[in-house]
Amino acid sequence: MDPILYWNEVALEANRISHTDLKDVGTLGPTLSSRALAIIHLAMYDAYAGVAKDPANLPHYLPGLPTPVTGASAEAAVAAAAHATLSKLFPSQKAFFDLKHAQAGLQDPGLNQGHDFGLMVAQKLLDDRKDDPNASDDGYMASVALGAHRPDPDNPDQGFHAPFYGAKSKGFAITARHELDKPPQPGSPDYTKALREVRGKGIAPELMGTLPANFSRRTVDGSLIGLFWAYDGTSGLGTPPRLYNQIVRTIAIAKGNSVAENARLFALVNAALGDAGILAWDQKYIYNFWRPVVGIREHDKSMGPAGVGNNNILDDCDPLWLPLGSPNTNSTAKNFTPPFPAYPSGHATFGAAALHVTRLFYGVTAPQPDNLFDGLTFVSDELNGVNKDNKGTVRPRHIRNFPKGLWQMIEENGRSRVYLGLHWVFDAFAVDSNNKPDLTQNVGGVPLGLKIADDIFNGGRANGLKKSPVKPRI
Repeated sequence: MDPILYWNEVALEANRISHTDLKDVGTLGPTLSSRALAIIHLAMYDAYAGVAKDPANLPHYLPGLPTPVTGASAEAAVAAAAHATLSKLFPSQKAFFDLKHAQAGLQDPGLNQGHDFGLMVAQKLLDDRKDDPNASDDGYMASVALGAHRPDPDNPDQGFHAPFYGAKSKGFAITARHELDKPPQPGSPDYTKALREVRGKGIAPELMGTLPANFSRRTVDGSLIGLFWAYDGTSGLGTPPRLYNQIVRTIAIAKGNSVAENARLFALVNAALGDAGILAWDQKYIYNFWRPVVGIREHDKSMGPAGVGNNNILDDCDPLWLPLGSPNTNSTAKNFTPPFPAYPSGHATFGAAALHVTRLFYGVTAPQPDNLFDGLTFVSDELNGVNKDNKGTVRPRHIRNFPKGLWQMIEENGRSRVYLGLHWVFDAFAVDSNNKPDLTQNVGGVPLGLKIADDIFNGGRANGLKKSPVKPRI
């Protein structure tokens, strides 16, 4: 048994359960769930690296860790580190973690020594992150300015997720607090082009007939892509960091990774996800950019709380527009727009950070299609033939293939949010005249995620783990 893969699966199940029963509030949402997975996997990594005693290839993440006694069990160390961090972060699920620890089949000599070392590592990791902020919006007030984020008008009581989390969190593995240029502003050609795209391709199905005849509408492929990548914290699914870990598991298993390789790979991936959650949310609340559901409905100067008189409404304004929305899977509630600003896209940042650091791990560096995995296919839990839409209908199982590898996943994941009507395309990346990604511009979550991955893999000490985390912005 590979202990990294074993406890990774337990951690992903904990993420799924926490978003189903909503008991472990300290791990809910994209920010806190990426934080939890980073802590768990970095603790497992340091526990394994300590026992392996191979600093050239497996340097410690935390400085100053003691060396475990000779003969300590690596499996026991990983198990103790995973169990302890999971139990602290998901306290309502401790009985489940106890069961998985009992089922791990730990029989190696040195169990006690490995167990003690893993517990010590877990406590140091938890202590290192004890000052992280929560996702509360206490003290936050929405702006009424043109272009500023406000709650989804179809879900007006949703509040604001993690307005202070990004700015007040120190990094996990980044060596710099990467920033983006501002997004295209209302009235600019790039903004207008993006508005018309999402208005047609992201509209609610029941409103499709209201679109002007010259608008490009969402196709069946677009609907599938939007659903495939969703994982919007709904019952039975969890959040995007779970999805990207599932993809990396598929690759790690197919590649036949060693335990040491998986310890390092999943530490890199989840540190990148943790830092993506921090930096994306930092940028989100710096730019505070509105979602399409508000931007399209209030495009005319007469609309919104700061509106002025006008009776000749602009053609690009549709005051009744609604998106397809985040799919409220396994629920009877309405679909929704997530409760945080649009720019940059969290999905795009998470996906680019996690999947590009995986590409770097396997020696692929260029931002272009790759052949890292021949015949890459994946089944999303949103379309697995089991989970239901919010009308109670089971969605069909859909096997999606990616002949252009992880790079195709990065692009498709970023653009998927347009098909749900949740994001402008520039929330993922700028586009050229052919609507293809233009990564020469420092715009959107994909460039931010790529910078995070490159920094973590190349900017720290040997083998991609860093010397010390950077400080919060405020």
